[in-house]
Amino acid sequence: MKKVMYKIDEVVDLIKIGKKLLLAGDEELLKQLPKGNWIGGSIPYFMAKDGGMVSKDLIQVNEIPQFIDEVSLMSYDIATIKNVYKDGYDNGFSVIIIPGSSETHLSFAINSSDYKDFATKPLIGWISGVLLDDLGVKSPKTFIGSSDSISEKNAVVMHVKLPADKYADIEIVNIFEQGSGDTIEFIESGFQVKDALINGQKLNFADYLNQKQINIKLPLVADYNSTMINISFQSINEVEKVVNFYAPVFKGMTYKHASPVNNYIDQFTKIIPDKSDQEITFSCNCILNYLYSELEGKKTGSITGPITFGEIAYQLLNQTMVNLEIKDK
Repeated sequence: MKKVMYKIDEVVDLIKIGKKLLLAGDEELLKQLPKGNWIGGSIPYFMAKDGGMVSKDLIQVNEIPQFIDEVSLMSYDIATIKNVYKDGYDNGFSVIIIPGSSETHLSFAINSSDYKDFATKPLIGWISGVLLDDLGVKSPKTFIGSSDSISEKNAVVMHVKLPADKYADIEIVNIFEQGSGDTIEFIESGFQVKDALINGQKLNFADYLNQKQINIKLPLVADYNSTMINISFQSINEVEKVVNFYAPVFKGMTYKHASPVNNYIDQFTKIIPDKSDQEITFSCNCILNYLYSELEGKKTGSITGPITFGEIAYQLLNQTMVNLEIKDK
């Protein structure tokens, strides 16, 4: 397997010789890197070649293939994130990193499907985060090597131009399917809800979850043209009677609670693509999969990448793995 976890001096050397890099690591490490052709995000959780791991001393490196000559590094705030698809190369792909819980993260999650050229160009990426013990103490960050910029608000993107004989293919790996239970719809779109339509009847959603004893480790699942999209539960506020999610629910979309998973880790590892690390250009996996599958020390096949606070495959996802391959036309 190719090396993916590097010491900081090794990453500095790669940057200095002009490598085009996608980086993930602790904020204090990424702050020390020189200018160059790289973007990065803060996270201490990784799929490494020896299995899931936590590290504040190593940086995970995804190198853009050497046959790619042209990339463009850009930063987007809440006002300009709507241009992320429009700015991509006609034949290429874009990798995006957004700081977790930032205004740009929330806006992208809710509005991305309305962006000009949405889903016409491959967009993959992740939500940066922090050590879970540091939640509320430290804020997730993004980094862009072209300007030494560090931000807790702005998304960073590497737009990549592919040769004419290549194309990019994005794959979503999801163990969850819609269950056979109640049909759930929401009155408003957002990350937090109070009431829901359960089989057409308006109920307080927190009360419904408690009364039904719903396992909130299992997400809500919506069917987007035969692609299953998860909405993961963050918490139930018993005092205010509201339910918080890690991704937004949408008004007019029909959801069902996911079917039970008998053995989370077995199910997840069974559907991991049987591909070499040379075939996968970029991959990331959800922190909830890491926690619920107890992935620390366990291999995710040959696939490596950051374990994140959210995955992006055209739009924001939860409890999935996403992969990018560059293929011959």
